[in-house]
Amino acid sequence: MPFKSKAQRRKFAELLVKGEISEETFEEWNRETGTAKLPDRVKSASKRGSKARSKPAKHTRTKTAPRTPKRRSKKTGSRRKST
Repeated sequence: MPFKSKAQRRKFAELLVKGEISEETFEEWNRETGTAKLPDRVKSASKRGSKARSKPAKHTRTKTAPRTPKRRSKKTGSRRKST
């Protein structure tokens, strides 16, 4: 599995010096990473907003049919007749 950041590579080097991981493990990760240009740090998934959203999505109206104006009801009351 390749390294994702320079910070992760530094952490693995520290663990190697402490003797918590083997040299083979460190070399395997280093080989798989190759000469890729790594960022200094990688943000966690929750801070990037990939899965959990802080705000709900705005409701958008679907395009089904255009809105029709309301019809006025006809008044059936008394009408003045012109003579």
